[in-house]
Amino acid sequence: MNQKAHAQGQSRRTFIGRSVAALAAATFLPSAFSCAGSGEPTPAQTEANAETGKVNSKFGGVQIGAITYSFRGLPGGLDNIIKYCQEANLSSIELMGSDLEASLGAPENPMMKIFAQIRAAQPAPKPGEKPAPRMQMPKFTPEQQAEIDKYNEDMKTWRLGLDMAKVEAARQKLADAGISVHIVKMEPSRMKSDEEIDYAFKVAKAMGAGAVTDEISLETAKRVAPFAEKHGIKMAFHNHMQYAEEGFSCDPILAVSPAIMLNFDAGHFFGSTGIHPNEMIKKYHDRIYSIHLKDKTGPKTGDTPNTNQVWGQGEMPIADVLRLVQQEQWPIYCDIELEYDIKPWSNSVKEVGTCVKYARQILM
Repeated sequence: MNQKAHAQGQSRRTFIGRSVAALAAATFLPSAFSCAGSGEPTPAQTEANAETGKVNSKFGGVQIGAITYSFRGLPGGLDNIIKYCQEANLSSIELMGSDLEASLGAPENPMMKIFAQIRAAQPAPKPGEKPAPRMQMPKFTPEQQAEIDKYNEDMKTWRLGLDMAKVEAARQKLADAGISVHIVKMEPSRMKSDEEIDYAFKVAKAMGAGAVTDEISLETAKRVAPFAEKHGIKMAFHNHMQYAEEGFSCDPILAVSPAIMLNFDAGHFFGSTGIHPNEMIKKYHDRIYSIHLKDKTGPKTGDTPNTNQVWGQGEMPIADVLRLVQQEQWPIYCDIELEYDIKPWSNSVKEVGTCVKYARQILM
């Protein structure tokens, strides 16, 4: 069956119904239909992964992955990430540096505790009042700031003393489950010393990743380019709404070094500009390391402009993006970033799994 008949605007009810039917059929397949190895799975083989524990999310030549930020709110650690990837059928990930470092024994970050204290001190909204807007960076008390400063020093000491053999062991643990890390979000812009930036690239390389990622910035590009060049991996910058800002261009950032690339968020780009993301992808395909996928409304959509949506219910042309990458055979990773609200009867792992199936039906 030609799955490309599934248009971008297919209804979620139809899509899920067909996926459930495929899953029901797959339960009768023998365990020999494993996705282990380099070959791409058939849809039925992919559905059988839940029983075999093997994962393969490369469909029609396009590597589908997810940023582990998508699993926020769930218990962390590499063992849990492996479990989530197996349940969602993900064989490649953009790994959050915080997830990795916590698994390796990093000092506990006090920020979550401090933010919880601040939220607890805020008065609850009265009946009929709107909830308070999302918390911005607060002004810390001297005691809180001292705790943060101590954490930063402890973190630096821990990072510079970390045995890379532990990182390689983490890479092997993921590899044993059929999961590779193609990019690590180490956020070197937050690191105050050159030694820590060097550490960030060492860790990414030890994890087998081809790039480090951070938020897009010309200043950061200039600072980190020498480290990317030294270690032979890329620095891929992620965008939010910058392309909608007057005068913004990624050209000066890319001009800093051939080691500078884009971790292009097609959803944020479309949601803030209304421009078809394929225009950017065609122009910069040789400087795009990975693409973040999400469904959104456009910037002029009624009362809900630039708003995250369940895949298939928004206006972001996900199918067009995937088919372009497939048609041109560009080696660009395409990653799910789950940001829409999850209903109480579901969870982020189930939703990421549904997004994986959605992408597969476009590509196969």
